[in-house]
Amino acid sequence: MSRRREEMLKELGLWPVWRLRAAAGETGTVCEDVSATEELTDHGAPAAAPGSRRELILRMEWPEIKARVALCTDCGLHARRKKTVFGVGDENADWLFIGEGPGADEDAQGEPFVGQAGKLLDNMLAAIRLKRGENVYIANITKCRPPGNRNPEPAEASACEPYLARQIELIRPKLVIALGKVAAQNLLAREASIASLRGKVHRYGDIPLIVTYHPAYLLRNLPDKAKAWEDLCFAVRTVKSL
Repeated sequence: MSRRREEMLKELGLWPVWRLRAAAGETGTVCEDVSATEELTDHGAPAAAPGSRRELILRMEWPEIKARVALCTDCGLHARRKKTVFGVGDENADWLFIGEGPGADEDAQGEPFVGQAGKLLDNMLAAIRLKRGENVYIANITKCRPPGNRNPEPAEASACEPYLARQIELIRPKLVIALGKVAAQNLLAREASIASLRGKVHRYGDIPLIVTYHPAYLLRNLPDKAKAWEDLCFAVRTVKSL
């Protein structure tokens, strides 16, 4: 690891939490001092009624769905947005990270996770040898910013759900990482705490899903970075086992 990267991680309060070591006799990387219980729980995406808006969206390819999102007025969030935030990254990625909704920086730039939380997410990715745009796709539950960065309301999340469902179908990731409670509850369609969801392999359809903390939460709650590191290590092991 370069000195510049080490200094950057220290400045963000990540050092020495986000570290990988090479496994003896292996070409890959493993995480240190991590244990987790694997448990499979299923959730299937809602079925689309014939001829419905959802069915129409679920037949779209990338150019069509991007164009529709850019002009979407299907919920009240469109009224105040500057830009829609469709998602970004490798459209054939193995890793799909899903947050809750765009913030002010994302609304201005049209890209997810570009503020301080985005910098932290990028360092979390780097810690497990991943990089934004390379075998990684990043999206949100909603494509428009909720006012005041509040949590998306159920109707808002529901309006965006077909778009996200189609993105997941097109990407076909090996693993989905739900970043935070809002993302987890919407993807799994159930109320539950982050504490009860961590350390388990859930399912979105037939795709494994792991839950961890949202980077914005970690910026406010530094001690939980160690737990998030455990989740990332668990995710690495899960992908290797597929």
